[in-house]
Amino acid sequence: MSNLTIGITCGDINGIGLEVALKALALKKAGPAYRIVIYGSTKVVAYHKNIITQENIQFHSVNSPEEAQADRINIINCWNDNVNITLGKPTDMGGKCAYQALERAVKDLKAGLIDAMVTAPINKKAMQMADFPFVGHTEYISNAFGAKNSLMLMVSDTLRIGVVTNHLPLKAVAEAVTKEKVLKKILILSETLKIDFNLDRPTIAVLGLNPHAGDEGAIGDEEEKIIRPAIEEAKAKGVMAFGPFPADGFFGSGQYNKFDGILAMYHDQGLVPFKALSFGAGVNYTAGLSIVRTSPDHGTAYDIAGKGEADETSFIKALYLGAEIVRNRNEYLDMHANSLERRKQKALESETGEDEILEEVIPED
Repeated sequence: MSNLTIGITCGDINGIGLEVALKALALKKAGPAYRIVIYGSTKVVAYHKNIITQENIQFHSVNSPEEAQADRINIINCWNDNVNITLGKPTDMGGKCAYQALERAVKDLKAGLIDAMVTAPINKKAMQMADFPFVGHTEYISNAFGAKNSLMLMVSDTLRIGVVTNHLPLKAVAEAVTKEKVLKKILILSETLKIDFNLDRPTIAVLGLNPHAGDEGAIGDEEEKIIRPAIEEAKAKGVMAFGPFPADGFFGSGQYNKFDGILAMYHDQGLVPFKALSFGAGVNYTAGLSIVRTSPDHGTAYDIAGKGEADETSFIKALYLGAEIVRNRNEYLDMHANSLERRKQKALESETGEDEILEEVIPED
């Protein structure tokens, strides 16, 4: 789909977000078939460009995504004031700029002016300093699009791992894991694999909450009281869900290779094995929304900000995955729209007879 417009938020201007974006777009020539719009500031983009390369990277200011062209890096200025860049440190200015860029991109996404959004990393402390009222991107975007339920899904070439609970203190996880929530996340993951990843009958592995998946109640009973009933209810709805599996053995034995998707109970249970197996080549995708948002699988990496050392691989994958999901969704909708029309036609034929339908379509003079 060469006519796609993809928005990129600048993220924390003191981190590596713009560095990896510029490396991907200008040096690796990623996404040349799309109209790319960076939400941020031409001055800030120029600052980061001068750090990473002396090459003449061309970028142009536009007022709206509708003005964007596919043969250039288009930038929407989300603030007019000069800003102080303090590489490698969380600041209220860094949080404020990231917030403003995100707000503008979401506004354009709602208006249908961009087809997908790639968010560069933010720093949670800097966002708090800027009065950002959410824990992270996932929560903000879910709220912005009125989604009661979404799923943080980590995606690589070989893994798709979602989490039931996102950014919660570990002490709060057990109380937050309910049968209803586990079931909803299984259903979101199943639909996402079908529609966004083009898998007809996806298989899903569900992990336990406790060590050894509770060991038949010896180390906790959430598996038997909460997780297994949710799995059985999902199966009754036609979902191919299995488990609960002990997380350590599941990944240690390579069993994860047998499933299309995996549902972990909490953040580190899913992201530790994901990053151990795929770090630098993975994508964070917010599943279950009406829009498409992806992000690289790393953070602001303050320790290497401004050194030109950041790897752009994950950003490139986030860019292409966003475009692929848009394409898959459109194909799915087209296919099912055609299927619905065929079913309506068959129902009409069975009620009236084929000859009567033809007479209605081609009436006699």
